[in-house]
Amino acid sequence: MDKTDLETYQVQLSQVELALSADPENNELISLRSELKELIELTQAAIAQQETAASSSKAEGSKKSAAATASSSRVWAAGDECLAKYSGDGQWYPARIASVGGSADNRVYSIVFKGYNDTELANSAQIKPLPPNYQGPAPSASNKRKLSKAEEEEREKKKKKNEKKLEAKAAKAKEQQEKQHSWQKFAKKSEKKGIHIAGVTGTSIFKTPDNPLGKVGVTGSGKGMTGVAPRTKHKFEITDDPNA
Repeated sequence: MDKTDLETYQVQLSQVELALSADPENNELISLRSELKELIELTQAAIAQQETAASSSKAEGSKKSAAATASSSRVWAAGDECLAKYSGDGQWYPARIASVGGSADNRVYSIVFKGYNDTELANSAQIKPLPPNYQGPAPSASNKRKLSKAEEEEREKKKKKNEKKLEAKAAKAKEQQEKQHSWQKFAKKSEKKGIHIAGVTGTSIFKTPDNPLGKVGVTGSGKGMTGVAPRTKHKFEITDDPNA
């Protein structure tokens, strides 16, 4: 991650903000904006760490500088196992390198601590090789790295947010299925009774009517009103015919 990446993310964020101004209710754009903001924050933190590491390395003595150079001479790659210093308590824990970024002089590593899914950025001074014949601790609650209060709150917040999303999607899908089933049932009953429903039995209500005075989308448009036969009073007549 460098300043070029940061500028690219900032341009993308401005484009998303512009699109949101035209469609503020677009959930995909809102989610993309949130992801870009998080990515910008991570990039800024990585750049700050690079600058801090560069300035501190210049102030170190020749002996310490030589030792640091020897320690960082190893070329790390994604997937390598290592010991990494956790920023929460400054202790070393077994981790795996997820990705490698930064420049050739100042590498930035994205690491994942074993037993956890959250990633953290580290420089060359914050990772080191595993000792010979190193065996990681057994996965148990007693030797797991404790999460900070902020990390626990963030994890719980994400968990509840995902649960609400799943519940909302399930409820919406169920409601849509019920509506679809109800409409199909109604359409089948109407078809059995000989009732023509535009758009269901093959004829669209948006078909151009044959009558030039008709309007598209209006059922029966252009036709005159149904005539009603006049009601007359029945007259009883007496006839001589016995069969009448």
